[in-house]
Amino acid sequence: MSAPLLFLLAHLVTGAAIASTPDLGKAQGQCRVQENGPAYWVEVQGLKDRRGRLKLELYPANDVDFLADDNILVAAGKAFRRVEVPVPPAGPVELCIRAPAPGVYALSLLHDRDANRRFAVSVDGIGFAGNPRLGWAKPSAATASAPVGNDPAHIRIILNYRRGLLSVGPVEK
Repeated sequence: MSAPLLFLLAHLVTGAAIASTPDLGKAQGQCRVQENGPAYWVEVQGLKDRRGRLKLELYPANDVDFLADDNILVAAGKAFRRVEVPVPPAGPVELCIRAPAPGVYALSLLHDRDANRRFAVSVDGIGFAGNPRLGWAKPSAATASAPVGNDPAHIRIILNYRRGLLSVGPVEK
């Protein structure tokens, strides 16, 4: 895999952060059963396997802030939320993440298969709201975003994994 693609995929998940705070945004992002208000119910599709953890993150829907360092976003008072859960052993997989208010937000989903909290292009999977095709550059915030109103919005995110030497895509079944 080429160095630019490796850098891109690492940046997609970690942003520019070297020392991210794993619990940042979790208290604000966690949905509660039967909760009303702006939130995303995310149906996860295309899991490669049932191991590791899933990390869903919400960002402002602009290219400057999308996938930016979580510490910087929170310090600037910008939207950032995170939900992290173990992959369930069976059944449908759904995650819920609260939005700060109705609007449009960008969402990223990581399947951290070895649960080490570090992105490994040869192991882990990634997906975004809107399910943009992944290429040599990070997707734009507009293609990785979804609207949410005063009630939970239901969306589907398809995970992508490394396929071959230079491509990333959904698991072929």
